[in-house]
Amino acid sequence: MNSDETWRRPARIVLASLYLAAGLAHIFVAPAFLKIVPNWLPHPALVVFATGLCEIAGACGLILSPTRRTAGAMLALYAACVYPANIMHAVHDLSTGTGLGWAYHYPRLFVQPLICWWALWAGGVAGRRPLG
Repeated sequence: MNSDETWRRPARIVLASLYLAAGLAHIFVAPAFLKIVPNWLPHPALVVFATGLCEIAGACGLILSPTRRTAGAMLALYAACVYPANIMHAVHDLSTGTGLGWAYHYPRLFVQPLICWWALWAGGVAGRRPLG
């Protein structure tokens, strides 16, 4: 195992575990997620269910070697696509004084771009050493 893989493997396992947990939560605790689906999206329950399936598929794909790079790229894209919902959730919670405060939202909003990079790196898409 090369030095890159020494670090990528645990990073991949942790990230896959987080996405698997999030995917299961989207499916089995869907009402909590329905509140943050932007109003302009049709069929919010279907959107929450589909995002859960995407997270589970991405987690599995990240672990399997033949699909790792594709899963890493798709999970990064997914994290970028759900960022508007995270922003809306923060704005709503912070403007109404209900729900979660800055202690939850600030790290979440700050970490989301890092999760995009993490998925690319753990999947072997980013940070690859050039050949030669």
